[in-house]
Amino acid sequence: MAETKTAFIAIVGCPNAGKSTILNRLIGEKIAIVSPKPQTTRTRIMGVLTRDETQLVFTDTPGYHRPMNLLGENMKKAVEFSIGDVDDCLLVVEATGRVRTEEKQLIERFQKEKIPAILAINKIDLVPDKTALLERIAAYTALYDFRAVIPVSAKTGDGMKELLDELMAAAQPSMHFFPDDTLTDQPEKVIAAELIREKLLMHLDQEIPHGTAVEIEFFREREDADIVDIEATIYCEKTSHKGIIIGKNGEMLKRISTGARRDLERFLGCRVNLHCWVKVKEDWRNRGGLIRNFGLDVKK
Repeated sequence: MAETKTAFIAIVGCPNAGKSTILNRLIGEKIAIVSPKPQTTRTRIMGVLTRDETQLVFTDTPGYHRPMNLLGENMKKAVEFSIGDVDDCLLVVEATGRVRTEEKQLIERFQKEKIPAILAINKIDLVPDKTALLERIAAYTALYDFRAVIPVSAKTGDGMKELLDELMAAAQPSMHFFPDDTLTDQPEKVIAAELIREKLLMHLDQEIPHGTAVEIEFFREREDADIVDIEATIYCEKTSHKGIIIGKNGEMLKRISTGARRDLERFLGCRVNLHCWVKVKEDWRNRGGLIRNFGLDVKK
């Protein structure tokens, strides 16, 4: 019998670098929500990929950034705790721009804790002249001796096989910590809340979607039918935001709910009866009790 192997890998980087899209590509299922807006991921999300005797356990982390409120401080701590708990780190950066201060801070953590790391330069589909990537690679490799540097496009899939091969090579002899068919440690209720929040990010502009949270109040599969009933409350920070989320004649809330229901039906593999309500919780991102209630506090 072949010897089993395991690697625990943290996916880290700045907001909007494409960490969650990379995780979804690697796993082969949508377990982390994505949007063009920064700071989409708020908590650590675990994804599990098992190929034959090798199991990779990924931790997708919030974008590493300077916090502007208590929620932001929790998000930053979640990244820092994740780095200390893994065998390897996958640093995801964009294919254009300069090395950001927060990326340098992450690299300093790699150096301090002597953590092996792979560099994934994402969004190469946006760079017509691929020779321009050489300068980008040089800027990062001058700061750290990465185990591998892989240019990728999580959107198109380019380079993802090469990235997965490098990640598989990081696995060491060990028991598997999850059943081989596990995809994530996230309960279905949590994924349901995140899929609703993704639609808020998709359809709402400016600061409004970042000031929202979703709580699943009811989640139950009917005994006599292949239907799951879900009731969710969307929380926002201002009464004026509540009106925007609901929209004229309820059209915006209907659009958000319909999109979330379709994704939930694909994920759960059955029909979904989804009802959403909107409530106001002023300044909840600076209120520790509400952050805990929404499951967004840091857990080591």
